[in-house]
Amino acid sequence: MGCQTSKDGVKLPACDNFSLLAEDTVFTFDEVELLYDLFNRLSNSVVRDGFIQKEELQLALFKNSMKRSLFLDRMFDLFDVNQNGLIEFGEFVRALGVFHPNTPETDKMKYAFQLYDLRGTGYIEHEELKEMVSALLYESDLYLSDDLVEAIVDKTFKETDSKGDGKIDMEEWEEYVTKNPKLLKNMTLPYLADINIAFPTFVVNKEAECLQRKGPEED
Repeated sequence: MGCQTSKDGVKLPACDNFSLLAEDTVFTFDEVELLYDLFNRLSNSVVRDGFIQKEELQLALFKNSMKRSLFLDRMFDLFDVNQNGLIEFGEFVRALGVFHPNTPETDKMKYAFQLYDLRGTGYIEHEELKEMVSALLYESDLYLSDDLVEAIVDKTFKETDSKGDGKIDMEEWEEYVTKNPKLLKNMTLPYLADINIAFPTFVVNKEAECLQRKGPEED
């Protein structure tokens, strides 16, 4: 595979070619260049290794690298397509594109389905739905009794599992989300609509500066 040289002189594999990434996503060539600058900054914000770690992804998306998040864990798993525990530039751009305001809702639905499909079986089972609902309530600082959470999950599962086979497939999921679009709220990051304006201030914040100061000592 060929390479493209980025504007900072680093050789990129063909799959990370700026032009190809612009063709494959909703981002323009110029925006991909800006995202490469962002990627470099993020990939060195906690661990200076040129790859995005989980804490660094959380800092980029939520401006918080400390709070544990099942939603973030699942997003990291989906960003990390080659499953090596690190996010490379091409993975970063393609996955981030899903969260762009202009990305079709059908794509967001499919990605959200994968988030809920915790075990990667191609179906959402009752326990997976309960685990994700419980995590989202906790991360929203909403504390409900176990009985109430179970009731919410049971009701949602019954409404979604229209085939009554004890599992939710993609067709059932898309039908349910179409009726309940609020489920896709977390699948859109508004600032991606204009990276030229938002970059780099939406990531450069006091926490990032603090983390950089705590990084490995420079030579």
